[in-house]
Amino acid sequence: MAEDFHIQICNVTKKYGEGEGLTYALNDVSLSIRRGEFVTIIGESGSGKSTLLNMLGAIDFPSSGKIIVNGRDITKFKEKELTQYRKNEVGFVYQFFYLVTDITALQNVMLVNGYKHKEQAEKLLDKVGLLEKKDKFPRQLSGGQQQRVVIARALNKEGGLLLLDEPTGALDEASGIKILELIQKIHDEGKTIILVTHTKEIGLISDRIIKMKDGKIVSDQINEHPLPVHEVHW
Repeated sequence: MAEDFHIQICNVTKKYGEGEGLTYALNDVSLSIRRGEFVTIIGESGSGKSTLLNMLGAIDFPSSGKIIVNGRDITKFKEKELTQYRKNEVGFVYQFFYLVTDITALQNVMLVNGYKHKEQAEKLLDKVGLLEKKDKFPRQLSGGQQQRVVIARALNKEGGLLLLDEPTGALDEASGIKILELIQKIHDEGKTIILVTHTKEIGLISDRIIKMKDGKIVSDQINEHPLPVHEVHW
C-alpha cells in the first residue's frame, strides 16, 4: 500500500538576484510528509525554514520545483485556486498574532468564512479554552490568549493542514508551554502539523525533526517517542 502523503516537496529552489548577487533561500529541497504527521523544522535565522513554510501556505512561490498538497501541485494554481486553497485548506499561525483589533475574539475566528457558522466558531474557542472570552477584544486578552484565538481561527477551515511559524516566539515560557500543549492535543486529533522554530527542544514533542541550514535539509530524523510537553526540560 502506498504511503498516504499529505505533502510532497520536489526539488524546490528559491533564489534571489543574479550573478555575484545570486542567493538561495532554498536549494533543491525535497521532502514528503505523511497525513497526520507532526513535523518540527528547526534552524537558525536565514536557514530557509520560514521560506519553506510560506510556500506550503502559498504565500511565497519557488523559482523551480513542485509542491504537491493532497495530490495537487499548488505551484500551478491560478489566482482563484490559490485563494480557495488559502481560505479553506491551510491554517497559518505566526509568531505575532495578526488579529483584527476592533472586532471580538469570536468575530476574529468567524472572519475566515465571512462571519458565518457562529456555533462552529464558539466550539473552536471552547476547544482552545477561551469560550468565556468570546466577546473580548484582542487588547483585552493576554499574549497567550491572543495566540489561542489565532489557533482557533486557523482551525476554522475544512483542510487538515496547520502551519505554525514560531508560534511561541512572542510569549513568555508559561504561555508558550500552554500553546505547545494545545498544539500537541490538536495533532492527537488528526491534523497534519508543520511547526517552524529555532528552539530545538520543541522537536522532542513531535513525530519528526528536520534541521535546515543555508537553504538545505541537513538532517531528517523520526522521533520514535515524542514527549508530552510537561516532560520536556525547557
